[in-house]
Amino acid sequence: MRKKSLVYIVIAVITLGALFLLQYNRPKEINWFESYVATHKIPYGTLIANELITNSLFKNKVVQVHIPPFEFLSKENTPQGTYVFINDNVAFEKAELNELLDWTSQGNTLFIASESFETDLKDTLGIDTKVVYGGFEVAQKQEHQLVNKTLKGEHPFNYEKVNFVTVFEKIDTVNTSALATVRVSENENEKDIEELTAIKKHFGKGEIILSTFPKAFTNYFILEENNKDYTAGLVSYFDDSRNVYMDNHYKSGKAVYTSPMYIFLNTKELKWAYYIVLIGSLLYIVFEGKRKQRAIPLITPLQNQTMAFTKTISDMYFEKGEKKLIVEHKINYFLNYLKSRYYIDNITKGDDFYRRLAARSGNTLEETITLFSYIEKLKNSSQITDNELITLNKLIQKFKSEIDAK
Repeated sequence: MRKKSLVYIVIAVITLGALFLLQYNRPKEINWFESYVATHKIPYGTLIANELITNSLFKNKVVQVHIPPFEFLSKENTPQGTYVFINDNVAFEKAELNELLDWTSQGNTLFIASESFETDLKDTLGIDTKVVYGGFEVAQKQEHQLVNKTLKGEHPFNYEKVNFVTVFEKIDTVNTSALATVRVSENENEKDIEELTAIKKHFGKGEIILSTFPKAFTNYFILEENNKDYTAGLVSYFDDSRNVYMDNHYKSGKAVYTSPMYIFLNTKELKWAYYIVLIGSLLYIVFEGKRKQRAIPLITPLQNQTMAFTKTISDMYFEKGEKKLIVEHKINYFLNYLKSRYYIDNITKGDDFYRRLAARSGNTLEETITLFSYIEKLKNSSQITDNELITLNKLIQKFKSEIDAK
């Protein structure tokens, strides 16, 4: 009996070792996190953009700022020049925004590349933004271009990774200059539309430059074909006779990792040594503590507040009358549900796709076509009524109930 158990243990150890070896030699996955950190080499880091600005365009004039803008601008010797903010979302505190605007009005330049801006800034500048979606496609083809003829490339600067882009919906046309545009198609059967993505506006004695396409400063975008010329074109609006202050405070990612576990988990050899120690400790606990385990007291689990939280958020949207936003969230959640449930890479419109989805989900072809036609109708509607929202919810719930019943 002992000999037989030893054979099983040896087989288990060999199998476990083989699995570890295969996992160790597996190619490292690409990190698509949108960090915008100046030292990150991942696709959505900004290492190349910072090197381009620091070493090529503004030699000896770039200052890296790692403290909040309010603290930086409150120094005794107030810095003068261009203050640059690049992130997927840049949102200032009210006092901080007022400090930045006051500093800009004194003859400085404020540059912000972000997919969203706070309401106070938009109201002050008389602008508004919107998001243009690419329909059901996985990726939307975007053709970015600079307006200035001397900076304009022979061909558009292409970007095709996500299915949405933020653009300016409203601007002060009298006092605002257009710097860059994007050409996209909202639906596959419609003509391409051209929208603004970068503007410049005089503010007091200074000026404010805004871009809704911060991905233009990421490693992934710049390394694609000649896209670096687009980034350089936006940067060319900075005053090259003054300092450029690169913000490192408002970033989605961390520039410095203070946790010692990051060293273990980011180094392949140490990571697998750490995993082996954990597994060994677990095996020791299971076999050594099997006869020594004490009675575990009963602890009442925490109540799941997910539904209550979801209801609160939905009530906030509903009370504000943002039914269009509710519909967009509900449609995106339903499409992600289908993708994860049936491992669908691309959801398209067409009888062939509808037949396959109907067969796999247990719904009829007519029900499937009705649901997706209604979704397309609401996506193209500028205003959504309560009845339309209720009808969409009923159609989706009925469709999902047939899936869950299988």
